Amino acid sequence: MNEHTHKNCQELLGSLSSYIDGDLSPELCRELEKHLAECDNCRVVLNTTKRTIDLVHAPIEKPDLPEDVRERLFKRLNLDNYLTPKPK
Repeated sequence: MNEHTHKNCQELLGSLSSYIDGDLSPELCRELEKHLAECDNCRVVLNTTKRTIDLVHAPIEKPDLPEDVRERLFKRLNLDNYLTPKPK
């Protein structure tokens, strides 16, 4: 990567948040998209950032496992200390 390309990466990636949010001007969008088409490293940064945002906004779902499956798994993995005692 030459110095000009590296500087261009830094400048364009500084606008990445605005690009993802849809707040970037059409001219800068085109410039960023042209750069992304040619730069694997910046595409990785964009994709990783988008995935991170998706994960942060994804609802947390509790696994739907029957209690006996959880208990057997914890015992099998030797994690008995992490099992909470059942109320009597």
